Formats: sequence, structure tokens, C-alpha cells
Amino acid sequence: MRIQSAVCQLFRESLYQQGFIEIHTPKLIAGESESGAGVFTTDYFGTTACLAQSPQLYKQMAISSDLDRVFEIGPVFRAENSHTRRHLCEFTGLDLEMAIHEHYMETLEVVHRMFKHIFENLETRYKRELEVIRLQYESEPVVFTEEPCVLHWPEAMDILTEEGFDMGDGLGDLTGAQELALGAAVKNKYGTDFFMLDKYPSDIRPFYTMPDPTDDRYSNSYDMFIRGQEICSGAQRCHDPELVTKIIEKKGIEMGDGLKTYIESFRHGVSPHAGAGIGLERVVFLYLGLDNVRKASMFPRDPNRCTP
Repeated sequence: MRIQSAVCQLFRESLYQQGFIEIHTPKLIAGESESGAGVFTTDYFGTTACLAQSPQLYKQMAISSDLDRVFEIGPVFRAENSHTRRHLCEFTGLDLEMAIHEHYMETLEVVHRMFKHIFENLETRYKRELEVIRLQYESEPVVFTEEPCVLHWPEAMDILTEEGFDMGDGLGDLTGAQELALGAAVKNKYGTDFFMLDKYPSDIRPFYTMPDPTDDRYSNSYDMFIRGQEICSGAQRCHDPELVTKIIEKKGIEMGDGLKTYIESFRHGVSPHAGAGIGLERVVFLYLGLDNVRKASMFPRDPNRCTP
């Protein structure tokens, strides 16, 4: 728990230094905030409300309110009946969103600086705590590059094909085994445990993701990995109200009042923007080499546990 607290502190430090402000968004909302992720519902005075799967839509609405750089630390709820060692039904999200001026690579650079600040300071300012934990759970400091190590999706497909995987048309999501193999190959090729994978296929990303303007089969979106396991997901967001409406219709998502308000906020003008969402417990779990993400949570919530 001391390392979990440290990650939150260092996350805040880095983003404050980079011109962000902290916001707090609702966790009771009118509809889903993440397409494709299970949602918990509850009665809300005669109507149905959802527990927020992320602060995504509200982060973007903050950007449309001329808050150029925002972040939040808060609970995230996912009604996914998953029993793996890396999934929880409730976790703490470290989220950020920022206006961009020329290219969404600006956001990758900000996030890289943030993770670099976390990795370096965990090893120096929390050396004693890490020594105690490493007596039981063996781990090494995360190796990272000075500048962002960014792979594009086609390169990742080539690497995994060379590793013996059948990647089909190259437009499907990665399995856990493929992510681990990619992480090992990146370590051998680029000498880093921490890397970013850019240009994910559009069909496997949420509706608010900006398509690649040169090939809409792909998107301006990215995941970030430690030792071949995902700790962060993000993208340039689609800030064009007409385009995001078409994407919502194409994905067959119901246009409820929450989404209508979200889209309406863009009609008054919004800067191009991008952001990322990070799972606090997963960062701690992977950084410390724990065998289960539940050990990175004081009171874990999974499909079999809702107490204490």
C-alpha cells in the first residue's frame, strides 16, 4: 500500500509540473462511458443509472470547457465476469486528458515523462520499501528509454509473425501470450521494458477514438506496456461531432441522453485532444512482480468478492 500511495503521489507531481489541474467527475452516470466494457447498473429514483467505467466523457468535456490539461484519480467499475490474475471489478484509475497543438505524439511524450518520473523516484525515494517487498517478490527496476519507444501496429504484426504467431489479417486484438512475446522481442531489439504500441485497428477501439486520417482501418490510439503487459490505454479523441456520431451509429451504440450531451459539448468548439487511462493496481502489480493484481489492492473487488 505504501508503493500504491507513492505511485499516486508521483503521478500527481509529474502532471502538476507539466501544467495539469486535478478534476473530479461523477461516478453515477446515465449511460455507458466505455463501449465493450461491462457496466454495473442501479436504480436512480425510478430511472437506471450506471457506475462509471471511466471518467472518459467528462475528461473530454473538461477540455471543451477550456481546461487544457486535466487529470483525475478515482474509482473505476467494470462488470466483467473475469477471474484472471490481472482483472478487478473495481480499481483506481489514473486518468489524464490534454489539448494537442500539432500531433497526438505530444500526449505520448507527456505520459512518457510521467512514467519516467514514477519509475525513477520509486527506486530512489522508496528504496527501503522496495527492498522489503523484494525479499518476498523478486523484481528488478523497470528499464526504460530516455525518449518514448513507440512501435506502430504493422511493425508489431511483423515481429509477432517472426515469433511464430498467425496474425491473420492483422486487424484483431492481441492475446495475452502475444503481448508477452512482443514485450520480450522489444526488450531484445530496443533494450526497454516499457514501450508504447501505436495505431491499433479501429474496430477494436472505443467509439471516441480518432480514426487514422490516412487509413481508417487503423486509429490514432495506443497502449503502453511493462514487460509485455498492458498498464495504460489511450488515444487521440474524435472531437468532430458529426464524425463521432457516425462512429457511434456504425458500432450500434444507443444514443442516450449522456452521449447527446457529450457530443453537444463539442459543437461549441473544442481543441483537438488526446489522453490516457492507467490502472493503479495493475501498475503496482507489474512493477513489483506480484503474482496477482489483488495483492496490489487493500480491499479487492472481483466476481467472487464484495466484502470486507
